[in-house]
Amino acid sequence: MDFYQITPVESGFTWRLSYLKKPPKMLYFYGKMPENAKNGVKSGRFPKEPIGRAKVVAIVGARKMTAYGESIAFKIARELAELGVIVVSGMAIGIDTAAHRGALAGGGKTVAFLGTGIDKIYPQENYDLFEEIIRTGGAVISEYGPGAAIGGRMKTTFLERNRLISGVADAVIVVEADVRSGSLNTAVHALEQGVPLFAVPGDLGRQMSQGCNNLFSKGAAAYTCVEDVLNVLFPGGVKHRAKAKCEFSGTEDEKIVVSAVSKGLYQGEEIIKFCCKKEADFDITRFNIAVTSLELKGVLKREYGNKWILA
Repeated sequence: MDFYQITPVESGFTWRLSYLKKPPKMLYFYGKMPENAKNGVKSGRFPKEPIGRAKVVAIVGARKMTAYGESIAFKIARELAELGVIVVSGMAIGIDTAAHRGALAGGGKTVAFLGTGIDKIYPQENYDLFEEIIRTGGAVISEYGPGAAIGGRMKTTFLERNRLISGVADAVIVVEADVRSGSLNTAVHALEQGVPLFAVPGDLGRQMSQGCNNLFSKGAAAYTCVEDVLNVLFPGGVKHRAKAKCEFSGTEDEKIVVSAVSKGLYQGEEIIKFCCKKEADFDITRFNIAVTSLELKGVLKREYGNKWILA
């Protein structure tokens, strides 16, 4: 598989990296850099950044994750990906892998930053994930070229790449970390770079929650639901989410049901009536199949009785 090389300013996705205190001189990547929605420049924090750059959220955490941490990372990434947000992480085992997998499950694009030379996919057990990221239109990036003599510096290079993960992000979420987790280094970079930082709160007595809980005193906001991040990424984030839910990549029946709920129809009978206008033979069996699947995907949730709302 061929890789490419660019400077940070040659891509709207990586433009921000040229403003870091220690910008990468060159970036090497497999796959495809995320495209901008339209050309042009805008004023603001990054005055020459192209207009239309997709929103980007970095999701990081411990390698030795718990089942809870894995499920949360997967869910956050999937929900964001369904909204067209690009999920960035480091492709390490643990939370990073769960985040990439969640983004792929949500039908979105995900980008991984390596701490090794571009010709050394690490860890090797994630080679299938590497291939899937590329196949679905994402990218795997490193500031280290082929044959880079990293050797015993690997711990340092992995910490250095963390500044790139936070540097391209509009927000960073730390899902699970103990007090010595390398993901906390990404959080430090985010705070220094002025990138909004979130942490998932955890039990006070649980080791894998201590790192996240400690971040609250340093300026991190608590992540409780996807709207917490949407309110930072988008003005009127909840409305944007409801609109985007209608555009997610589900079955036709699922799309019709979500469209009904997004229009304010919550009772099962009302939803079925709406769906029948779209599909004459839409019946209760198709409705039950659709809402069950949507509930499992985390798109809808059941309230009391036969009432459904966006999750």
